[in-house]
Amino acid sequence: MLSLLVAFFFAASSSVISAQGPQRSQMPETRKPVEVRKSSEASLAKGDITFDDLKFDIEKDGVFDKSRLTKEVKGLEGVKVKLRGYILPSTLFKETDIDQFVLVRDNQECCFGPGAALFDCVIIEMVPGKTTDFVTRPVTVEGKFKIDTEKYKYPGGQGPGGASHFAIFKIAGEAVK
Repeated sequence: MLSLLVAFFFAASSSVISAQGPQRSQMPETRKPVEVRKSSEASLAKGDITFDDLKFDIEKDGVFDKSRLTKEVKGLEGVKVKLRGYILPSTLFKETDIDQFVLVRDNQECCFGPGAALFDCVIIEMVPGKTTDFVTRPVTVEGKFKIDTEKYKYPGGQGPGGASHFAIFKIAGEAVK
């Protein structure tokens, strides 16, 4: 299933980007910058994280280098977390009883596919016996956070723009609300 997810993500994200309309460089610069919302210490202690807590120094479509992960990101390894985002519809083969999907942030611009930041998506693999249904509203995923630098490489190790990975973060989903 994961190989299908990778192939479909790779193919679908390219078509979704072109269907989105003008590229960022062609768009007028009238939008406000996206507000950075890192979790407070109290939220982090409860496992409540945001996509901003996953940020590290990497260029969009850049080659991943594990040494660039921050100590804060590394500190999430194995922690039970809650992360809010959208289910990426182009990675789904069905609408109900979904056991694997990509969770993406809403940053008021395209947040997946070529040109997306590596920390803007998290692979969700539901634990055995747990599933969810597709919805168009934001969801909160609860589960154990993992950094996997091998499983989510692009086929052949090179994707759009020279990127080496389509994801490095995963949550073993226990619940989707």
